[in-house]
Amino acid sequence: MLYCERTYRNSVAAHDLVSFHVSVRETDLHISADQDLSDFALASIIKHRNYLETYIKKRPEFLKSLLPEPRDKFAPVIVRTMIEAGIAARVGPMAAVAGALAQFVGNDLLCRCDNVIIENGGDIFMKTLSGRRVSIFAGESPLSQKVILRIMPTDMPLGICTSSATVGPSLSFGRADAVCVLSHSASLADAAASRIGNQVKKPGDLKKALNLGSEIPGVKGIVIIMGETMGVWGQIQLCD
Repeated sequence: MLYCERTYRNSVAAHDLVSFHVSVRETDLHISADQDLSDFALASIIKHRNYLETYIKKRPEFLKSLLPEPRDKFAPVIVRTMIEAGIAARVGPMAAVAGALAQFVGNDLLCRCDNVIIENGGDIFMKTLSGRRVSIFAGESPLSQKVILRIMPTDMPLGICTSSATVGPSLSFGRADAVCVLSHSASLADAAASRIGNQVKKPGDLKKALNLGSEIPGVKGIVIIMGETMGVWGQIQLCD
């Protein structure tokens, strides 16, 4: 699978906010907020990663499972959230990890400011007081960064998560250039994007994949891009 330089980090218009970068091992966050909260974000990442890593040490199967894991009422909240996302989307819980970390760190930062956008490997958690425009990065597709979503304040908090078979290191059994899912839960959006993306192996699969995604509880909207073909379902506003 090809690795693509993270030029897609220019896909969120946040020129009115302060942007900064925080990373801990695999977690690599680009954050825009009212002020530079790097130290607070770093502490939040370490906290939530520690919860997750400690749980995986106790249950190693959680890390590699491609199927939903059973609910565990004693697990940390971030783990329970990933499990629920996996159950809803019918995928393994780690399919929700990037969205979950963006969501949990984002909620922590919202205790310090009113506007937060977090991008984690193409998965976005967003809560701002003004509307935003988000373009969809789809690798070599001619539609890449030409499809622009309009996100209104009433839509947020919102997860905008993208799965791709042609961009980045994420596991996908499909061939879509981009499957973008919107949900109030970034964890669910991440897991759902993976499930939907697995269904897209040729342009004729888009309708079937959209129908499948529409049945996942909590999914608000879907955009699928494969080459020159695009499919859209749900509460999606496209900019002119």
